[in-house]
Amino acid sequence: MGNRLKDNLNSRYFEAANKLTSKQARRRIVAYVESYDDIYFWRTVLSRFENEERYFEVMLPSHQRLERGKKSVLMKFVGDHVGPDMIACVDADYDYLLEGATQQSKKVVGSPFVFHTYAYAIENLQCYAPSLHDTCVAVTLNDHRIFDFEDYLRQYSEAIFPLFVWSVWFYKTGRHNKFSLTDFGRITDPGGFNVQNPQPSLDHLRRKVGVKIHQLQAEYPNNKAEYLQTKERIKALGVTPQTTYLYIQGHHLFDTVLLPIMNKVCNRLRQERQDEIARTARHHMQKQNEMSCYEHSVQDIRQTLKKNTGYILSGQYQRIQQDIEAYLTTARKSPET
Repeated sequence: MGNRLKDNLNSRYFEAANKLTSKQARRRIVAYVESYDDIYFWRTVLSRFENEERYFEVMLPSHQRLERGKKSVLMKFVGDHVGPDMIACVDADYDYLLEGATQQSKKVVGSPFVFHTYAYAIENLQCYAPSLHDTCVAVTLNDHRIFDFEDYLRQYSEAIFPLFVWSVWFYKTGRHNKFSLTDFGRITDPGGFNVQNPQPSLDHLRRKVGVKIHQLQAEYPNNKAEYLQTKERIKALGVTPQTTYLYIQGHHLFDTVLLPIMNKVCNRLRQERQDEIARTARHHMQKQNEMSCYEHSVQDIRQTLKKNTGYILSGQYQRIQQDIEAYLTTARKSPET
């Protein structure tokens, strides 16, 4: 109870502080986020809305207790009134797709002061398919297109979509202990991967998904109508068979699905560049100098992917921007601000 009172006082403090400052001073809006990585992402979202009237300060829920995580962020919004000077910015997870079926989902999709990613997490947006070739170029400084990321993630998404519908249904009906995200991730791990021929990996994935779906259909023989209803609901929310990768668990997509592919693609691109240097150098010293220059210029794959902002072209990112714009428009019209 003490923490709830303190959080409500924090909100009122931000409001009061903004009212007491000079009319020429900019209004401060505190944006609470889940983790350190989220700070940079939400900064990219909020920056374009800063002007001579307002600015955002993106921070973790508490400096004193080093709290992190979605529940900690949402605990800032336990009261009926939090005010327009304090917002929460969180990963959507499945809460967006559950459409208020749980208490947490209600808070995420129903509060005017809570904003979410639409995609499962920021990691999914960092893995936005149309941006991945540019990420490889940033890592290797080699612009040779040796792999079609968009086609691969389209096929991957289509392969897992039927099982993804089952996964959402299990969570929406409170049966997630019967088929957890861990279970889903284990089946949708593409396993071994060949840059030149990814098709066997995708075929193996389809077989694994097919086996699991057959098993679930046998265990829940009367579920066809609910399954089809769930499929139509999530499609209405923006999920398509071609973009399912944006809505699965973010860490699974980032670490298990995409990073192994990125490593293999980037290793080949680096090797191409090194072979070119070795082939065109006029003498040994020039080769050594050029190799050293190149090695100092290439980037770390994981860190470059974490700073990838190509998602600004995605529909999910544009929906976040629209939500922030609507919130600020409402705040401008409010007689209290």
